[in-house]
Amino acid sequence: MLSLDSLIINFDKSLRTLFNEAHSIRPFPDADLPDAALDENEKKLAAALMRVNHSGEICAQALYQGQALTARDAVLKEQLQQTANEETEHLAWTSRRVHELGGHLSVLNPIWYANSLAIGAFAGLLGNKWNLGFMAETERQVGAHLQSHLGKLPEQDIKSRTVVQQMLTDETRHGEFAVQLGGAELPLPIRHVMQVSAKVMTQTAYWV
Repeated sequence: MLSLDSLIINFDKSLRTLFNEAHSIRPFPDADLPDAALDENEKKLAAALMRVNHSGEICAQALYQGQALTARDAVLKEQLQQTANEETEHLAWTSRRVHELGGHLSVLNPIWYANSLAIGAFAGLLGNKWNLGFMAETERQVGAHLQSHLGKLPEQDIKSRTVVQQMLTDETRHGEFAVQLGGAELPLPIRHVMQVSAKVMTQTAYWV
């Protein structure tokens, strides 16, 4: 049974995730790197890809908050909350890079957030192994997505590439940790639905 305090805290987290500027405890990965000379097309491409990455982190933040909200195990709940905190740093990194490139964040982020929060809350109700399984599969798909962006970003855009590479390192670690804690492999139909949902989000956020 969810307490009123828990619901209020998570509602506050939702508002801060969507409408407040995210902050990073760690230094920004690209802090000491110079901006490369990019033409307008390269800037638009990089900004669009980083906007997609920002929306992906909105989804990850909501997913883990939802999972933590309904998780029954106190240790797992704490781990999910810690992971969500690290995803907040990714929000800060990608948001700043989008704006540096002259782009804008997706106007549909509240929709992505609400959808992912609901999925996360449902996963949390299924028990530890499936909750962790969702975490592991999410990180695997995000990692594949980030890897593809490293192949699409302009070679000379070292700042964006450095941010994406550090995100990939973090996501890989999160996924491996979920497996070590006993995360179960999700059934193929569920993995497929997750892939389709992610594709809809990434293709839409690229433009909007």
